Amino acid sequence: MSFLDELVASTRARVAAAQAEVAEETLRRRIAALPAPLDFTAALHRDDIAVIAEIKRATPSQGPLDLALDAGELALAYERGGAAAISVLTEPQYFKGSLEDLEAARAVSVPLLRKDFVLDGFQLLEARAAGADCVLLIVRVLGEELAELVEQTHALGMQALVEVFREDELDLALAAGAALIGVNHRDLETFEVDPQRTLKLAPSMPPDVTIVAASGVSTRAEMQELAAAGVHAALIGQSLVTSADPGATLRELLGATGS
Repeated sequence: MSFLDELVASTRARVAAAQAEVAEETLRRRIAALPAPLDFTAALHRDDIAVIAEIKRATPSQGPLDLALDAGELALAYERGGAAAISVLTEPQYFKGSLEDLEAARAVSVPLLRKDFVLDGFQLLEARAAGADCVLLIVRVLGEELAELVEQTHALGMQALVEVFREDELDLALAAGAALIGVNHRDLETFEVDPQRTLKLAPSMPPDVTIVAASGVSTRAEMQELAAAGVHAALIGQSLVTSADPGATLRELLGATGS
């Protein structure tokens, strides 16, 4: 069994346990009491390339990054540093995240992304009830089920950041109606990073697609190269979480203007 298979299996068990504890109707009542979701895609359209700043405590490849981080405080630091949106990793076993981190991050006024291995519509309800405006949907994980989950995401008023790595995954994403596409530079099967992955796939994307580069982006020069290729945003986590001053690091990535 590959690591990705293990992760999917653990996620299915987690969803089943959550469904046994919380009724779907309870989540829907919480959602009904919330303000409308923020427009995640619109937040990424700036004069310069935007940053989706990520809150994550650990990674399978690097181990612990900052297990004791305060998600609410870090989210506010990201917002002050100029983040257009914030991603919160909620997967507990390998990334040490939680829905509580997502709820804590809701202190900010910028849109929030729930980043997890979403397999089931129940997770979409969890995400929205915890304050998410957008959810990550991974083509390699969902395959032909992608279109249905994109539709369910939109029905809840959220947007879907659809993650691809290969050209065939991009084809599936576009066929499912994805208008916000993230290119993961890290292969989920091997964990190898291809820093040119977004630059390779961007020419195949229609002009109305909002493009996000994810993983391995850590310098202003890399940001500028992506911007020149028509990329709208970079999702950056590790270099920010491990920085002594995440807000200052973020401002440097943005060219010290945050615009």
